[in-house]
Amino acid sequence: MLNHTIPPVYDSKSRVLILGSFPSVKSREQQFFYGHKQNRFWRVMAQVLNCAVPEDIAQKRNMLLTHHIALWDVIASCEITGSSDASIRDVVPNDLSKILSQADIRAIYTNGSKSNQLYKKYILPVNGREAYPLPSTSPANAGYSLEKLTEAWQVIGKWL
Repeated sequence: MLNHTIPPVYDSKSRVLILGSFPSVKSREQQFFYGHKQNRFWRVMAQVLNCAVPEDIAQKRNMLLTHHIALWDVIASCEITGSSDASIRDVVPNDLSKILSQADIRAIYTNGSKSNQLYKKYILPVNGREAYPLPSTSPANAGYSLEKLTEAWQVIGKWL
């Protein structure tokens, strides 16, 4: 069983919450979200927010908070093989109540189908708040180009 050890990024001004499933091996090594160089999350967010692609953890955190975006994952602990969402089992969900009570979250988005599926199963029944699914920024989602991902992710801008 692996435990999620990366704390959420948010503050009282956060308006959008983006949830992944569980950190990849690279993210767990770096102790921050979307650490694999092939994951397109940071490039997509930079384009959506019309800013430079952040290069280190401090810049990534600053970009999110400056634009009122909170970031975390659906899963607190699970069994997982490598970084494969398909292998996830024995899920214990994260408790989002602290973020939702301390921040002005107006919309929740899930990064990829697995996080959306797990959100609906474990978190929606607890908090009653719908989440909007977005296409995964993972390199495994080869069907989406960077341009197509950016276009789909533009929707978060209406809440910022």
